[in-house]
Amino acid sequence: MEKVPLVIINSPTATGKTELAINLALEFGGEIISADSLQVYRYLDIGTAKPSREQRNKVKHHMIDFVDPDEEFNAAIFAEQARIIITDLAKQRKPIFIVGGTGLYIRALLRGIIATPTVDENIRNYYRQLRESHGKEYLYNLLQPRDADAARKINPNDSVRVIRALEVLEQTGESISAKQKRHSFADCPYKTYKIGLQLARAELKQRIIMRTEKMIAYGLVDEVKSILDRGYSYNLKPLQSLGYKQVIGFLRKEYDWENALDLINRDTWHYAKRQLTWFAADKEINWFNQDSFGNISENVEKFWKENDSV
Repeated sequence: MEKVPLVIINSPTATGKTELAINLALEFGGEIISADSLQVYRYLDIGTAKPSREQRNKVKHHMIDFVDPDEEFNAAIFAEQARIIITDLAKQRKPIFIVGGTGLYIRALLRGIIATPTVDENIRNYYRQLRESHGKEYLYNLLQPRDADAARKINPNDSVRVIRALEVLEQTGESISAKQKRHSFADCPYKTYKIGLQLARAELKQRIIMRTEKMIAYGLVDEVKSILDRGYSYNLKPLQSLGYKQVIGFLRKEYDWENALDLINRDTWHYAKRQLTWFAADKEINWFNQDSFGNISENVEKFWKENDSV
């Protein structure tokens, strides 16, 4: 079966993915599928840096404003829905651009979701209690002899992932790394060309600060108020995300405005660093400077021609 060609633009927040994707889609007559875990929610516009209405009128975007803030959404649902859209666009021979910074969504689309058991709260609570009484290092030392591969890939301080690896071992008798290894041989139905935009860390940090200022100027606080006025709880998962959580903390008088701004910038920077780590591990990504549109466009055109897409 012939593989569907996809151009994937994935790099950290505030690197200019949206603008690049729109320019490429305009040039090649393509459409965009958003791989962003927050732009999928209605009403969360400013804080998620959604493409503007004008931009979406220029190029058709999919998987934006797809669910309400209190609806369930995850990587598996994204992959399922994105595959339906890809099949439809491929029939129309439309160039397809997957754009976003949620690496897990992109991996789920390309490789599927690893079949792991549902959480057994008794097992999870057992390991949480061990963490509380003995510390994170103790848990990590439990994992190392039982699943050395997983231990190598997990930061010793990342107790959430350590506990999950221990849970899977206990519930299935098979290590999570063995499941991942077996799963990695699953055939991907797509041929991909991956693009990443790289910036010096100092520049990225400055762009995050500027982006926060822009969101505030565009009315992020009023957006948060309007979402809460619709009756949505501040505890909802999307409202605990970057920007929204900190503004809600300010509105609830947990800290003053200056602290809220500092927290948005600090937490966004930490998130960007985690994204950098995730994407750096993907050796298929072709990294470009932000001002390399001509070079990127040439490479994309070559990819489409090689795969007979245009």
